[in-house]
Amino acid sequence: MIDLSIGTPVDGTPAVLRAALAAAGDSPGYPTALGTSALRAAAARWLSRRLGVEVPDPVGADPSVIPTVGSKELVALLPTLLGLQGSATTVLLPEVAYPTYEVGAVLAGLAVRRCDVPPPDAAGVSLVWLNSPGNPHGRVLSDDHLRAWVAWGRGHGVPVVADECYITLGWDVTPRSILHPAIAGEDLHGLLAVHSLSKQSTAAGYRGGLLSGDPALVRQVWEVRRHLGLLVPGPVQAAMAAGLDDDAHVDAQRERYRSRRERLAGAVRAAGMRIDHSEAGLYLWATRDEDCWSTIDRLAEAGIVAAPGSFYGPSGARHVRLALTATDERIDAAVQRLAG
Repeated sequence: MIDLSIGTPVDGTPAVLRAALAAAGDSPGYPTALGTSALRAAAARWLSRRLGVEVPDPVGADPSVIPTVGSKELVALLPTLLGLQGSATTVLLPEVAYPTYEVGAVLAGLAVRRCDVPPPDAAGVSLVWLNSPGNPHGRVLSDDHLRAWVAWGRGHGVPVVADECYITLGWDVTPRSILHPAIAGEDLHGLLAVHSLSKQSTAAGYRGGLLSGDPALVRQVWEVRRHLGLLVPGPVQAAMAAGLDDDAHVDAQRERYRSRRERLAGAVRAAGMRIDHSEAGLYLWATRDEDCWSTIDRLAEAGIVAAPGSFYGPSGARHVRLALTATDERIDAAVQRLAG
C-alpha cells in the first residue's frame, strides 16, 4: 500500500538542525517556557525575513514570540491557556478544518461553529481560528478576507488566531501572514499566529513550534504554560534557532515537495479527479464528485491510502486528501498505479 493519508515528513532532518541539537546535548537544567533569547531573536529574524512581520521587543520582558511543543499541543490547549474554559462561549473555526481546533474547544467545554466569513454578530463568540494555507484543502485566504476577520475580531474584542504552519509552502499564490502590516496594520492587537518547523524543516520529531503576535495575549499564554511545565527542551530550542536562521534547507525541501506535487497532481487529474484549492501546503484536495468513501474505495483498490474529507467537517464529504509527504519512490509508484 502507498500511504498518502498522513502528512508526516519522510525526508531526513537537515544537518544544520541535527548539529545544533547535538552541540546543545549537555543540558542539565530546566528550560524556560519563555524560550532562550537566542531562539526568540532567531524567530523574530525569520518572521521579518520570510514573512515581512515585525514583532515588538522579541527578547524583552513582555514576549511577542515564544516556543511551543510543536503546534498541535498549542492548538489543542489555546482556549484553556486563554482562560476561556467554562465560559459557555463559542469558538469559530473554518468550514473544512484540521480536527484539533474542535478538540481544543471541546476540551475547554466550549461550543464550536463552522464559518468561513465573519458572522453578522459576535454574540457568545470568544475565539476565532483561521488556517491559511489550510489543512486539508490548501486554501489560501486573500488579503481582503484576512483584513475582514481582523476588523471583525477587533471590533468585537475577540482574539483571531491564524494557524500558518504551511505558510512557506505556497505554490500558485504567496500566502500572507495575518501579522503582516498590510493585514494587521500598525500593531498586532488581538492577533496571534502559529508557526512550526515540522514541515518546512522536516523536523516533526523535534516538536518545535512558535506562537507570536499581540504581546498581551502571548504573555497570557506564557504565564499559564510555565506553570504547566509546557517546556521545549533546551537542545530542541538550539536546533530551532539554527533552523530558523538557515533558509537553504527550507528552500531545498520546498523544491522536493514542488516536484512531487507536480507529478502526483498530473496523475490525479489524468485519473479523472478534480483538484480544488490546493494552491499551497502539502496536500491535494481531490474529488470525483461522489461520496468521499467511494473515492477512498477506488483508491484502495489501486493500493493507495488517502484521507477521507469527512474527517475535516461535513463540507469535506465529497473530497479526499492526498499528502505529498511520501518518498519519491512512493510518489512515482502512486503515479503508475493511478495510470493503471
